[in-house]
Amino acid sequence: MTGLISEESRGVFVIMATPFADDGALDLESADRLVEFYLEEGVHGFTLLGVMGEAPKLSLEEQAAFTGHVLKRINGRVPVIVGVSNPGMDNLAALSKSAMDMGAGGVMVAGAAGLKTDEQVEGYFRAVGERLGEDVPVCLQDYPPTTTVFLSVPVVNRLIGALPQLSMFKHEDCPGHRKLTRLREAPDTEGVRRVSILTGNNGLYVPQELARGADGIMTGFAFTGMLVEVFQLFEDGRTEEAEDLFDLYLPVLRHEAQFGFGLALRKEVLRRRGAIASARARDPGPRMDARDHAELDSLLDRLKVKLAAAGRPLPAGL
Repeated sequence: MTGLISEESRGVFVIMATPFADDGALDLESADRLVEFYLEEGVHGFTLLGVMGEAPKLSLEEQAAFTGHVLKRINGRVPVIVGVSNPGMDNLAALSKSAMDMGAGGVMVAGAAGLKTDEQVEGYFRAVGERLGEDVPVCLQDYPPTTTVFLSVPVVNRLIGALPQLSMFKHEDCPGHRKLTRLREAPDTEGVRRVSILTGNNGLYVPQELARGADGIMTGFAFTGMLVEVFQLFEDGRTEEAEDLFDLYLPVLRHEAQFGFGLALRKEVLRRRGAIASARARDPGPRMDARDHAELDSLLDRLKVKLAAAGRPLPAGL
């Protein structure tokens, strides 16, 4: 099967927003437009039904409909990871099978609430691996701020050894740069199989994470093309240029990274850029007021001035 994620996966896997109409209904027409928008930005892959995708606010039927529709639209042009984390193991397994049958390139799984000890965490993910089987590539999501589940480096290394389908690790522990370094060096220091490491944390630390050996980025920043260019500059060894470009966008990226509220900002930027028709987030979800819009106006105006001063073209829709 083609289009599967693997230990060699690299680049920018954008966490796709789930577009809704103003009345809260799924907007599949905007989903089509958003897919093409992200592909024009140069992404190397997609992640559906992540935290930014508002997965818990979709029914199981809506999750399946949205996943199937988007996978059909992407049509194998780049790999697609589908988030399948669920409190119930049966639901997790069913979502995984459905996603893979529809053409996903792998699934992303985070720890279930209530896992506290290393033994519990390792036992849970071993059970997940057993249920899914070795033919389903897995991205292990490490996001303690939302899951409250901490994955220690020894546990991650043991899971990599025990689960051949574990192809990718999404690093979102924070502060976590030393953890990233230990995981990246583990093939040399611990003899652990090398897997792909993509970083999240809203993209706040991309230059440092790439410098520490990350294979790419998985986040939902609305100016995805910047992340793609920064990644490519690092690949080409032009790290100073990459840092300079990243710095231009940092105030907007930082603003979007506000916990919880950032979803409203990202969707509004995507709306302004013409990628989706409505910035609506499903209830209970954040809403922007007049002052929020004014702040965003100011930040985007400043970005345009800085891009012009640097001799750089304006992104589409800005």
